[in-house]
Amino acid sequence: MVEEGKLFIGASRKPDDTINKGEYLELKFGNRHGLITGATGTGKTITLQVLAEGFSNAGVPVFCADVKGDLSGIGAIGETKDFILKRAEQIGLPTNPYEFQEFPVIFWDLYGEKGHRVRTTMSEMGPLLLSRLMNATDAQEGVLNIAFKIADQAGLPLLDLKDLQALLNYMGENATQLSNQFGFISKASVGSIQRELLILEQQGAEHFFGEPALKITDIMRTTNDGRGAISVLAADKLMMNPRLYATFLLWLLSELFEELPEVGDPEKPKLVFFFDEAHLLFNDAPKVLTERVEQVVRLIRSKGVGVYFVTQNPLDVPETILGQLGNRVQHALRAYTPRDQKAVKTAADTFRPNPEFDCATVITNLGTGEALVSTLEGKGAPSIVERTLVRPPQSRVGPLTAEERQKVLEVSPVRGQYDEDFDRESAYEMLTARAKKAAEAQQQAEQAPVEANAGGSRWTLPGFGDDEPAAPAGKQARPRSSGYQRETVVEAAMKSVARTVATQVGRALVRGILGSLSRR
Repeated sequence: MVEEGKLFIGASRKPDDTINKGEYLELKFGNRHGLITGATGTGKTITLQVLAEGFSNAGVPVFCADVKGDLSGIGAIGETKDFILKRAEQIGLPTNPYEFQEFPVIFWDLYGEKGHRVRTTMSEMGPLLLSRLMNATDAQEGVLNIAFKIADQAGLPLLDLKDLQALLNYMGENATQLSNQFGFISKASVGSIQRELLILEQQGAEHFFGEPALKITDIMRTTNDGRGAISVLAADKLMMNPRLYATFLLWLLSELFEELPEVGDPEKPKLVFFFDEAHLLFNDAPKVLTERVEQVVRLIRSKGVGVYFVTQNPLDVPETILGQLGNRVQHALRAYTPRDQKAVKTAADTFRPNPEFDCATVITNLGTGEALVSTLEGKGAPSIVERTLVRPPQSRVGPLTAEERQKVLEVSPVRGQYDEDFDRESAYEMLTARAKKAAEAQQQAEQAPVEANAGGSRWTLPGFGDDEPAAPAGKQARPRSSGYQRETVVEAAMKSVARTVATQVGRALVRGILGSLSRR
C-alpha cells in the first residue's frame, strides 16, 4: 500500500491506546537503510513481509532470505483470518473485504532444491570473502591472495572449487620458486587451505561455485504491471552453514555495488535488500572485515540500494554500521539479563525521543505485531518515535506447499537459465593439460640421448619459471611470437573477461574496498 510516494507501515497509538496517525516510510529515503529488531516471536518476519509488499507495489525489486521457510507465502494471496481482520480494523483499514493480494516472486536456492540455483565464481568471490568463509588464518589468507594474483597474471580462470584446488597443488609443488617472486608460501598453509576446501565441499559449497553465475539484473526485475519482483532465497538448509550464508549475502552486496551505476538519491530505491539473521555477518568477524562491510553499506546507498538488517538484538550490529541505518522498527525485547538490559537501553537511545512515553519501558511491554517506529522525513532527519501497530500482510501468512512453490517456479521469468551446470575450460583443465604435457616431455627426455635436457620434469606457468626469463622491474615480459601454450592461455583469459568487461572499473574499485584482487 503506497500513498503519495510513501509506504504504509501501520498506525501509531496514543498513551490511552487510541489510534493517533498513520506511520509511513518515504520511498525517497528507502535507500537510507534500516533495522528491524526484536525477540523471537514478536513479529519481525511479518514486518519484513509488510515492507517487502509495500516496496513491490511501489515498483521496487526486493531480495530477502527465508530463514524459517514461512516467508514463501508472500507468493500467494492472503487468507481471511480473525487476527488479520482485527488488526486491520484497529488501524482503520477496510475489512469488508480486506484487500488481499499475491505478489510476483522468484525463488532462489544455493542447493537448487526449492528455487533456481545461485552461483558465483571463485574469482568473483575474491580472496578476502573466501578467507572469511574458510575461517583462514593470516598466513592462509596471504597464500590465497598469492593464488589469485598468480591466476590473474597467468590468465587462469578460477571458477569452481576444483580450479582453486588445482592451482594450490601447483603452488605446493613449486613453493620455493614462487616464494622468490611473491613472498613466502608455506606448504603447510597450502595444505590447510586444501583441507578447508574439502570441508566446504562436504558442506555443499561446491553448489555455490561455478557457472552460470547469477546476473544481478535477474534480482532487479519488474513486472508488466509495474510491480517489483520479490526474490526469496530459501535459507532454511543454508542456515546449517551460517558462515556460507553470511558470506554469500556479503558477496551479493559487493556485486551490487560493483555493477550498479551511481544514481545519487532517487525518488525510490532501485533495490531493497533484507539481511535476516544479520548477527551471522558479524559473529567472530575480524575488524578489517567489519570495517569493509561498513564501507560497502555506506557507499551502496548512492547506487540506489537500501539494506535492511533483521536481527534479534540491536547489539548484534556494530555501532559504526548502526549509525547508518536511518529507518528503525523495534519490536519487543526482553530484559532478563544484563546484556538484555543493555540492548534495551541501546535500542531506546537510538530513537528520537517522544515526550509522551519512555522508550526503554515501552520496548519491554510491546505486544506481538507492535513496534516502535521511526523513519526519515523532511530533509532526512529521523521522525519522533511512535508506538505503532504494524499493518497485516496482504499475502499469505505462512509457507507455500511444495506443489504451490513448483507452480511458481514453472512460470518464473528465469526458468531454465540457472538450472544446469556449465563447466567451461578453466584453471583445472588448463593446469591438468599442462601437467600432462610436462609428463610426456619427461618421458621423452628419459628416452632421448644424454645431450637432451634432463630438467624437463618440472612444469611451469608463463612468467613463473626459469625457462622464461622474468621481465625487468616495472616492465612486462615480452610475449612469445608463437606457441600453442601461450595462445591457449590468451584465449582462455579472453573468455574469462567477456562476461564482466562492462563493469571492469567498478570491480577494480570494490575489490580494493573488499581487499581482493582485480579480475581480468
